[in-house]
Amino acid sequence: MSRQIVINLGLPKSGTTTLAQALRKAGYKVADYRIRWRDTDNKKMRGRYVGGQMYKGYFTSGDPLETLVDFDAFSEIGMTKGNLSYWPQTDWGVICALRTHHPDVRFLASTRDPRDQALSMLKWSDMGIERLPKLTVPGLPRGFGHTNLERAQWIASHHAFLRHVFAGADDFLEYDISDNQAPGKIGAFLGRDLPWWGRLNINHELEKAPNGKVA
Repeated sequence: MSRQIVINLGLPKSGTTTLAQALRKAGYKVADYRIRWRDTDNKKMRGRYVGGQMYKGYFTSGDPLETLVDFDAFSEIGMTKGNLSYWPQTDWGVICALRTHHPDVRFLASTRDPRDQALSMLKWSDMGIERLPKLTVPGLPRGFGHTNLERAQWIASHHAFLRHVFAGADDFLEYDISDNQAPGKIGAFLGRDLPWWGRLNINHELEKAPNGKVA
């Protein structure tokens, strides 16, 4: 029997750090964006990006998780840094390969209001100002992503893509982080209770946006 794998296909600033903590508290071995020293005893894997490792496995053996066997949950898999840009959650080939090699994979998609998410990206470690506009991202070509409108459209389109890909599927759950029932829905979907749920990695500078919504 293959083991259950949990993969979040949501984009940054959609509660991915909170999800990582919730899954850890539920007993999952989680990789969140980047493999940190505390996450593994494999020294060769420390510091590597989850998205990069997924593509390495995908183009080597066909299995995106080939080098990620130490983990059974992935809360954020996209990344931009320097000249690197990996977004496996936007790639049908990777999603299909994950389903093929790991039949028990369970896909989550963390979401929030696209406008709020785009605003939260704006000043988060230069994501909206530098990284997204200067790198090629699926659905957001180089030169786009400077404005909240462009980022919001990219976010909304990504989730429309996921809904189309997973239409009628029972291995996919999209949830809104503002939904008080989200922990229960995730727990029921995974077949495992989440003993903790909260808010982490908050952008305090944008905590109270002009429209009164939480960033």
